[in-house]
Amino acid sequence: MDHDLKRVSIKAFRADENEAECLKYVEGHRKVLETYGVTHVTSANLGWMKEPCYVILVESTDTGEVLGGGRVQVATGHLPLPIETAINKLDTRIFDMVKDRIVHGGTGEYCGLWNSRKIAGYGIGSVVLVRIGIAILNQLNLGCLFAFCSPATVPISMSVGYRIINSLGNNGTFYYPKEDLLATALMLEDPLELKYADPAERKIIFDLRDNPVYCTREQGRRGMLEVDYNLQLSPTFAHETSVL
Repeated sequence: MDHDLKRVSIKAFRADENEAECLKYVEGHRKVLETYGVTHVTSANLGWMKEPCYVILVESTDTGEVLGGGRVQVATGHLPLPIETAINKLDTRIFDMVKDRIVHGGTGEYCGLWNSRKIAGYGIGSVVLVRIGIAILNQLNLGCLFAFCSPATVPISMSVGYRIINSLGNNGTFYYPKEDLLATALMLEDPLELKYADPAERKIIFDLRDNPVYCTREQGRRGMLEVDYNLQLSPTFAHETSVL
């Protein structure tokens, strides 16, 4: 096992509380996208750092290197969600869909998800990051959650309860961020109950909600990894949800 991967920390925090950590997350995301030839995505807009937003960060405990992350961006009606900016020229119905859900229960998007190849095979890549994004939702006041996923992430997202928004695009799919890449629009309609999640995933998520701060070991095909979880968020700040 690589020395810097013996132990990692996975933490969640409010974006406005730690700008330095947010910028580390952004830089890691940028580097990963560049390996795929992608130089611009809507989720890279840094306006979210001043909005109600919650960042998940995976770091090497030994070196401090950022190895992955994601964020739950709350919709306020002021800054569009990344999914709105990404697909509005292809399907303007996304605006009304988000607006309606801001009014009825609140909504947001789990976006900007990425992980370094260094943690591939250790059991804490996309699957765990998707899972954690759902696990923290019991601490937020959201009635549903959007996502805009690559083909590889769609089945993972559906396993935690998301469903494809077939009414948008071509049965939920769009060419994004390049013409040779596909992305799918999804929605999680019941963040607390997770009735569509696979039973095994649902149990793990509920366990994380009951124990947001703990240390465990994850077994992957490349070996064993110690993981320190700290998913306890600061009290949710009041956010304005008026629709412009």
